[in-house]
Amino acid sequence: MSTPQPHRTPEIVEARVHRAPRWGVFLGIGVGLGVVLAFVLTVGGSFQASSATRVTYPFGQVFGFLLLWTVPAGLAVFGLIALGLERAARRRERVVRVGRETVAE
Repeated sequence: MSTPQPHRTPEIVEARVHRAPRWGVFLGIGVGLGVVLAFVLTVGGSFQASSATRVTYPFGQVFGFLLLWTVPAGLAVFGLIALGLERAARRRERVVRVGRETVAE
């Protein structure tokens, strides 16, 4: 008995090629810098009682509150940077010919 040979269909197609930034890396850097900025602002802040409310907020609570502002800001800034780099890369895209092969049983 012989095994059936797959049917191959080769063809040449055109594809657009350009360099693109890795979004995950840019967004990860934005989150990391947001965390660092929140930590620096927390350490540099004053933990004395407020004159208006007479409440002293603990380190962790101030850090968490600042994270709510700095992490989304870092995501937005580095997301916009990645978007700008991607648009700039699209201007330099090339059209290349590539071989494509479809295999069917």
